[in-house]
Amino acid sequence: MRIMPTRSVVATSLAAVLIAGTAGCGGGSSSQAAAAPQSDANSSSAPAATPAATAAAGNGSTGNPFADIRTAAAHMPGSADVLAGGFAKALKLTGNADSDAAKLRASLTYLFTEHVYLAGIAVATAYGKGATSDAFNTAKASVLANAGDIESAVTGIVGAPQGAAFKSAFDAHIGDFVNYAVAAKNKDSAGQKRAVTSLTAYAKTAGQFFDKVTNGALSASAVQADTMTHITTLKTAVDDLAAGKTTAYADLKKAADHMESSAAVLAQGVAKATKMSGSTSDSAATLRADLTSDLVSHVYLAGVAVFTAYTDPKGVSSDAFKAAAAAAQTNSNEIGKIVGKSGAANETTFQQVWDKHVSDFVDYAKADATNDSATKAAAVQALTGYESASGQFFDKITGGALPAAAVQNDLAMHVTTLEAAIDSLAKALVAGG
Repeated sequence: MRIMPTRSVVATSLAAVLIAGTAGCGGGSSSQAAAAPQSDANSSSAPAATPAATAAAGNGSTGNPFADIRTAAAHMPGSADVLAGGFAKALKLTGNADSDAAKLRASLTYLFTEHVYLAGIAVATAYGKGATSDAFNTAKASVLANAGDIESAVTGIVGAPQGAAFKSAFDAHIGDFVNYAVAAKNKDSAGQKRAVTSLTAYAKTAGQFFDKVTNGALSASAVQADTMTHITTLKTAVDDLAAGKTTAYADLKKAADHMESSAAVLAQGVAKATKMSGSTSDSAATLRADLTSDLVSHVYLAGVAVFTAYTDPKGVSSDAFKAAAAAAQTNSNEIGKIVGKSGAANETTFQQVWDKHVSDFVDYAKADATNDSATKAAAVQALTGYESASGQFFDKITGGALPAAAVQNDLAMHVTTLEAAIDSLAKALVAGG
């Protein structure tokens, strides 16, 4: 079983690419950007928890749901790497899922996908709990921690002066989205227009910069167009959140799904410009990127659904929760289709087991909110059974390319970290919200 790259390693591999994303770009004021310290349980400076430390802390819940959801999401690129390697071998896919180019594409997919979900969660928290609430402050810190992973890596490569310019521009880009969210909630059309103008300028300048640093491997127009799609899809999700529309969940997922395409575009250009080993677009690399996108989305969509259940007065009976759950189900179906590449019967079996594990997480979350220890224990037991059954399933369908024990151990970490995030959501939004 391959070792998951740490968050700092991922950020370092992206630094050469991401420096172009905002350095000298934008044009919007960052005066309203979140300015909280970049302290997060998963910032690049934080050491990874050892198994012993995790065991000592129960499931690892810190009480900070936004830090804990990042921990759960950070595990998924490793899971994608493991599954992609096994499936690529079993299905005899062309290419190499572990090439440098494949790693770059997967890493970009992970961080870009996370960027969208953290932005959406922060906006939802501000709208639901208030922009001065403790809950929003912790959400804001996680958005900045995600940015800080990138900024620290860039500074380490390009030096402090350029790193400072990068950080300033990157924070301004975040600030433009913050300004848009505030204006959307206040129905301030002039404010929305100003934010969009700044973000549009960012897209144009980013395109020019990528073109320059890759010597034309990435055309300015292609990058600009892709960046504008990111801006418009995330803007749509923010608009829906501001209006209280249930379509916000599907739109947030759409914005996050687009980031895999952005990662593919940027990774291909950078790999070509730097003569990186491997291919970003071979079958194995694409499978790894697809799994990374879907598994990271799984964690965040589950978190969003629980967040919605805890903050909506009608809980799991609300239209909002049903819409959030529907977005999560769409994601589940997409994961099932990937597994289905090994056979239709395998897809059916997987979907049944996977959907049951999602249902078990819902039961866990409901029990958390009502202090129902018996139901919570039953959900934990069911999820433990899921780990074992899935390990055996993947071992069988891949002819041993994915060993049962390795898959089971990997899923145990997924279950534990997501349980921790749910526990922290309950503490922050139910008991302490």
